[in-house]
Amino acid sequence: MWLFSRLTTCLSFILFGLTAAAVQSETIDANSGGGFVALNRKIQCSLEDSSPQVFEWSGFGYSRVPGEPDRKIFGLLGMNIRQCGQVEDPDKGVGYRLVSREIMLYLDPQTGEILRRFNNPWTGASNEVIHVANDPVNQRPGFGINADGSEKAFTYRDVNGQYLINYEIPLFYKNAMGGDYQKYVGGSYHATEIFDFNGDVAELLDASKPVAYPVISWVRLAPWLPWMEMNGRAGMLYFNAMGRKLENYEQLSEAIKAEIAQQYPDYTTPPPLNDPRRNETSWTFMKKIIDSRTEEATTAPQH
Repeated sequence: MWLFSRLTTCLSFILFGLTAAAVQSETIDANSGGGFVALNRKIQCSLEDSSPQVFEWSGFGYSRVPGEPDRKIFGLLGMNIRQCGQVEDPDKGVGYRLVSREIMLYLDPQTGEILRRFNNPWTGASNEVIHVANDPVNQRPGFGINADGSEKAFTYRDVNGQYLINYEIPLFYKNAMGGDYQKYVGGSYHATEIFDFNGDVAELLDASKPVAYPVISWVRLAPWLPWMEMNGRAGMLYFNAMGRKLENYEQLSEAIKAEIAQQYPDYTTPPPLNDPRRNETSWTFMKKIIDSRTEEATTAPQH
């Protein structure tokens, strides 16, 4: 009996080890529609529904004005908290939806302190800084099927076991702070967003790991920010930042956690998966703030 018991125990361990090894060796097929969905989910959020994930990034913002050297005018510190949930479509099959909200703070480029006012070197004014607080920033449902019914493939470059993925997103649309005649007089919002992701290929393709932890970079080419009150002056801004997906909320920098606690308490969790709201952008958010200031000014008692 003792020998049989020992043999059974040993066999159990061997079988468990073989099963575990099989699970560990399972890889996600990047050339299948299901793999396209799974790998996007691992990078963007998690294979598990309702699993909050946090990104953080930091960098600098620069001005570019014809006839003068570029200037480093802001530090940048941002975060995004998100989650994914499975969705199903009768034609496209199983996909996912991502919901999130994000903050980006403008910092003094020398001290790293959060800017409250910006001493504008072009106008001489002291501008009140409006930080980015976009809630929500949700994505349309993503599926692994093309319009013609074929399966999508998840594409990346493998360099020494690291995946490299880049996205360039040109933007050209009616300015949220413009009028009804942008088509005729110009002034549309014209910008470019560039995102890069890289990380460990083995981690990404491992079906037993629900989350991948990429390093990210972000570049934006865009007009002057409205709160700078540049009044049509020639020039533009460009931002360059890097960061990564964190293991948990507590890994965020102390500065941004303190600002969230004081000013943005909702940003400790992502929006609900069924969030029906329209997306916020930095410009629509600024418009709300500027409009509220105008309303306060017009309703204030006159002395």
